[in-house]
Amino acid sequence: MKASDLFVKALEAEGVEYIFGIPGEENLDLLESLRTSTIKLILTRHEQGAGFMAATYGRLTGKVGVCLATLGPGATNLVTPAAYAQLGAMPMLMITGQKPIKTSKQGRFQVIDIVDMMRPITKFTAQVVSGDRIPSMVREAFRLAHEERPGAVHIELPEDIAVETTTQPLLSPSLTRRPIAEYKAIANAIDMIEQATSPLLLIGAGANRKLTAKMLREFVDKTCIPFVTTQMGKGVLNESDPRFAGNTALSDNDFVHRAIERADLIINVGHDVVEKPPFFMHHNGKKVIHINFESAAVDPVYFPQAEVIGDIANSVWQIKEGIEPQEAWKLDFYKDVHEAYVQHRAEAENDSRFPILPERFVRDIRKVMPDEGIVTLDNGVYKIWFARNYPAYHPNTLLLDNALASMGAGLPSAIAAKLVKPDVPVLSVCGDGGFMMNSQEIETAVRLKLDLVVIILRDDAYGMIKWKQAHMTFNEFGLDYHNPDFVKYAQSYGAKGWRVDSADILIPMVESCLNNPGVHVIDCPVDYSQNDKTLNQTIAELSAKL
Repeated sequence: MKASDLFVKALEAEGVEYIFGIPGEENLDLLESLRTSTIKLILTRHEQGAGFMAATYGRLTGKVGVCLATLGPGATNLVTPAAYAQLGAMPMLMITGQKPIKTSKQGRFQVIDIVDMMRPITKFTAQVVSGDRIPSMVREAFRLAHEERPGAVHIELPEDIAVETTTQPLLSPSLTRRPIAEYKAIANAIDMIEQATSPLLLIGAGANRKLTAKMLREFVDKTCIPFVTTQMGKGVLNESDPRFAGNTALSDNDFVHRAIERADLIINVGHDVVEKPPFFMHHNGKKVIHINFESAAVDPVYFPQAEVIGDIANSVWQIKEGIEPQEAWKLDFYKDVHEAYVQHRAEAENDSRFPILPERFVRDIRKVMPDEGIVTLDNGVYKIWFARNYPAYHPNTLLLDNALASMGAGLPSAIAAKLVKPDVPVLSVCGDGGFMMNSQEIETAVRLKLDLVVIILRDDAYGMIKWKQAHMTFNEFGLDYHNPDFVKYAQSYGAKGWRVDSADILIPMVESCLNNPGVHVIDCPVDYSQNDKTLNQTIAELSAKL
């Protein structure tokens, strides 16, 4: 069998449905092998978009997303998606081409060491030097990409290896089960929680996988212990629950931080160091139980007194089975935090000024999206507003990145989400800066005949950095730009373009777009002028009164 055919059969055996990417000359044998495969090639307009799509596929399915690029500039364009998947714990395989390695074809033209380039940002990277190595190399790449902690892997297939003949058979995946926590660790955690005065549950990125949501729901229902979330822990539990005390979107001085300060024990489930710390530990301060797939990475502000290491869902189930709710627990303060947080949200959410305030925008999107609808975010200051103000009802229904936090990921993520869940409404929210970084993928969405809504929050500037600039009392400088006419821009790709001209038109416009087929792009002017005052002053003053 030709080595490229064996490579594709190995991918088929792993259950690969899609390969996202842009082939080059060095991938043509692999492309020919794909032509008759069950795997669907999703041709993109930039390798970065392909990588973001593959990573999001992995995030949503738990299976390994796959992307393809040629050598040199094609491969270097995958560096950002590699870091995105690696930091965000999204299983992804990158396949890149290379010049012949046994003979020289064009000297060093376009040749750089892609394997070494990928080494710091992947779990595994290797060059195929013989067609006979393909079955074991593909199997090892998938194993490492998928196992906890998931991440990015890379295989380079040189064009002369791709045409080799090989007789090697495929390797089947081994049956594996994740280890479970030792019973003494479970017993100690139960005792610490029962002995606490004001325990608080903190849900992080690692809890947004596997069966953890179901087990955490049963734990909260039994104990009534309130919960808070990190940005990437959103949606694990229903955030309309009155026991929800907030999201750590801001670094400090929000209502949620009053809850964290009051707790004498934090049950930290799925903590991931790639997210900014949701709280800082101090010596002789509150106690922390670390519940995760792997032990805690200790630093000066995180040194948990107890660790429960193993499958998170099983650990939570074991603790839930053994724990007894305590009458001595003092949990009323957390309810006060929830009510104060909701009350403050409501005031700005009802403001009808135009351009629209981000608080009002987030409220309206929540109103129009069904419970299981998926919102994908690019990266900008609106991400803080969504993390803080958008109640997520189910896991992975608000896809934001608080790990690499790369701009340009919002639209490709939405395309992948729609491919994975074609019957679920998908809406992408991008700033004008982030949208333009991969706006060409609108053509991909149109070509795939997807039903997709993309909203561009337009402030004609890099708004997140402008907010930070204002907070540091610097003069405005170097962050403003001009945009194209986004309505005409969308139409030029064959999409439908719309423009919001009042706050009250947003809901009916988005509803209409969600209910009509095709790709819809909405230009929505946004007013960020109150960001510094609201996020850095008003919230701090109000939360301090609790």
